[in-house]
Amino acid sequence: MKKKIMIADDNQMMQMLLKEYLQKDFDVQCFNDGNEILQSLNDGNIPDLILTDINMPVIDGWNLLTNLKMSMFFKKIPVIILSGIEKSNERIKFLQAGAEDYLVKPFSPEELRLKLINISKNHNYEID
Repeated sequence: MKKKIMIADDNQMMQMLLKEYLQKDFDVQCFNDGNEILQSLNDGNIPDLILTDINMPVIDGWNLLTNLKMSMFFKKIPVIILSGIEKSNERIKFLQAGAEDYLVKPFSPEELRLKLINISKNHNYEID
């Protein structure tokens, strides 16, 4: 059974590319922003990991990450940041807040796929 991954990115082309590349290894669901992911989580749809961009409308990647890490139910879901922001202080901020990893766009699709596979193997997420 494939692991479930939720992707939040407001760029439709990026969603399509990520889904196309990752669907052989994961059950992929795409969302336009963090708000849509939070709504899906609250509806009981729990992924094995979340991949999110930072700059998105409604709820951005920072607010999505902080909401998840403050939640008693969702704080253990691994979150990976995929962003065009390559400043070291930005990466450090997200990693300190609980992101599992931070990859900078443009990225190697194979590197991303392998990181996601490794992270999903190392986390057996269950709701407390």
